[in-house]
Amino acid sequence: MSLRQYDWRNLRENVFSLVSDGWMLITAGEAKSWNTMTASWGGLGELWNRDVALVFVRPTRYTYGFMEGSALFSLSFFGEEHRAALSLCGSTSGRDTDKAAASGLTPAILPIAGASGGDAAGGSAVVSFEEARLVLACRKVYAADIEEAQFIDAGLLENYPKKDFHRMYVGAIEAAWSK
Repeated sequence: MSLRQYDWRNLRENVFSLVSDGWMLITAGEAKSWNTMTASWGGLGELWNRDVALVFVRPTRYTYGFMEGSALFSLSFFGEEHRAALSLCGSTSGRDTDKAAASGLTPAILPIAGASGGDAAGGSAVVSFEEARLVLACRKVYAADIEEAQFIDAGLLENYPKKDFHRMYVGAIEAAWSK
């Protein structure tokens, strides 16, 4: 495996462009049953005295069920050479497609030593990909649904023409790996 443990506090990248321009794969589940999806909405920062990641998943996405059933999830970031793979993972459903096979990405099971949470089966590992240049493993600590009535700027509702509002997950960062 080419990924090695990494202290995420040493990250020296613009987190805005890392997420929005670079995209990421959100992956949840366990070694034998998981799904991934591409995302460009989210954030990294501090909340409740913890380093956290904020991710947003619509209930219509196949990954949503895996997020709901897992205590842990991973965020995988790639170089530009993997843009086509990320595009495929964002435009096809894991219900009908083996995204790893179709995209050419190689799944990697990354154990989290000393993790304070685990998946529904009690494991302390996340699924990511060998080709990722940076992986963050997160433990869910909070979830809330985005609600139409809570929008102060009504213009933002144009992002929801089908009224399929996201669920926001706050994940405490538990481990990181890099190339």
